[in-house]
Amino acid sequence: MEYVLKTTGLTKVYGNNKVVDNVSFNIEKGHIYGLIGPNGAGKTTIMKMIAGTCMPTAGSISLFEQEDKINDMRSRASFMIEAPYLDGSMTARENMEYIRYLRGIAKEEKIDEVLSFVGLAHTGKKKVKHFSLGMRQRLGIGMALLPDPEIMILDEPVNGLDPEGIVEVRNMLTKLCTERGITILISSHLLSELSELCTDFTIIDKGKIIESISKEELSKKCRSYIAVAASDTNRLATVIEQKLGISEYKVIENNEIRIYERLDEVETISRTIMENDIVLTKLNAEGENLEEYYLSRVSSQGGSLEGKPEKLGLFGFMKGGK
Repeated sequence: MEYVLKTTGLTKVYGNNKVVDNVSFNIEKGHIYGLIGPNGAGKTTIMKMIAGTCMPTAGSISLFEQEDKINDMRSRASFMIEAPYLDGSMTARENMEYIRYLRGIAKEEKIDEVLSFVGLAHTGKKKVKHFSLGMRQRLGIGMALLPDPEIMILDEPVNGLDPEGIVEVRNMLTKLCTERGITILISSHLLSELSELCTDFTIIDKGKIIESISKEELSKKCRSYIAVAASDTNRLATVIEQKLGISEYKVIENNEIRIYERLDEVETISRTIMENDIVLTKLNAEGENLEEYYLSRVSSQGGSLEGKPEKLGLFGFMKGGK
């Protein structure tokens, strides 16, 4: 198994605040790896340490199985950490030309190839300050793509985009992985989009990893269920267990119970409950999604969804915040 990126015991402390706490994960070549967590969870700090713009307090990072030569290995990676670092007074091509010079890329024609790929080939002399947010994000991805990276680290690349822009970026990243074999580490709070895009997920909260899970494992856990609810949840649970013989169920908030077996017997379940003088207020066949699973995992660990966003620019240039 070939790992493009490994972190081991990665820790970052600012004063008395441990923002990243003993984080370890491995990313396989050709995978799209989603880092899930609320603002303030430590996602951006992890990416800053991988990019080399922030030194770990403890732990290690390995790129392409090389820990001692990590700085050299970073030349094989590109980073877009939250807001792309763009010069609004320049055109898309001029911004790309600047990155070509900065990264020492010899082939000028590479710019046209990348601009075409990200859908900005016809922007001509239009200044970036007049670009939409979606165009800016695509340009940022294009600038990260210019050096032909083997891995791209992208922090919130769909943040603030409208649904059409989100789909465009998602399709672009999928194409980069499937057609060009580029490994991608991506963070986002738009969990439904990560579920469509990623092959693997790590849930992080308060600087700690709560769980790492593959898409296949997630699909099994985010399974279909029958949602039932009544005013007397205890009586409802008793009927489900004793009268219907169902043991695979879960009681959640709002007096709802989720039944995970006998999913093709909705009519029988409904009739049995009502025959026991219980008035149902809800009976639906549903299914969990990534966001629901994430929220249940965070809440089970006593996590919080509150926090302040972290901001960093393209290639590690600061845009404010930690």
